[in-house]
Amino acid sequence: MTRTYRIGLIGLGAIGRDLLERIGTGTLGPIEAAAVLVRRPRPDSGVPGLTHDPDRFFAAGFDAVVEGAGHQAVRDHGERALRAGADLLLTSVGALTDDALFARLQQAASDSGRRLILPSAGIGALDILAAGAVGGLDRVTVTVRKDPLSWKGTIAERQVDLDGLTAPFVLHDGPVREGARAYPQNVNISAAAALAGIGLDRTRLVIVADPGITVHVVEIEAEGHFGRFTFREEIIPTDDNPKTGRLVAMAVAKTVRQLASPLVIGA
Repeated sequence: MTRTYRIGLIGLGAIGRDLLERIGTGTLGPIEAAAVLVRRPRPDSGVPGLTHDPDRFFAAGFDAVVEGAGHQAVRDHGERALRAGADLLLTSVGALTDDALFARLQQAASDSGRRLILPSAGIGALDILAAGAVGGLDRVTVTVRKDPLSWKGTIAERQVDLDGLTAPFVLHDGPVREGARAYPQNVNISAAAALAGIGLDRTRLVIVADPGITVHVVEIEAEGHFGRFTFREEIIPTDDNPKTGRLVAMAVAKTVRQLASPLVIGA
């Protein structure tokens, strides 16, 4: 008899809504969305199991919890999810630039016999980086280029007139740890790449506001004992959140599907 995996969702943005829809159609296999946690009441949402009460949410019991609500949600609920006996899938990987938080989450996962899972989400090539790190990496650079609208509501507005940009403008060029903290909604993918490879402080992150593009362009360059590789993707932003690419929700759905699948590809 096939076992049904119970999933809890933290957040009901682009990722959460897409995941609920795919679970509802059965395309992800034997997965059940048992409850959804949001910040504020939504009495007219029509979403079963929706609550803004963390106690009610965690009372539902899960095999895995998917976080799609930002760095503060990781701080508020990440450790509790793991200690409640669920695997934790993080999309807001930039929250792990806080070493103390990262250590608490890893300890909670170890104590409860569960896993802290960092999905590929909006970035490819994590498998190559992680494999290369086994043999040793010398250099990794992640470049994230997005149109000016994607940087609205961030500290970029204090650096440059985003509406008046006529040429690419470098917002950050330095360690991932600093850049991911400064842009918590935009470059979580860089933190995932850093953790897969040579770490948050040794991985170089270049962040660019580029008025000449309409897609999110992410490039990775790495060198090490294995040789050298380059990776580039051009991702269409979601309609309701220009900071997030369409691929993110698809990749999270892939990771959730693999939780219940007898076949896992790319592990």
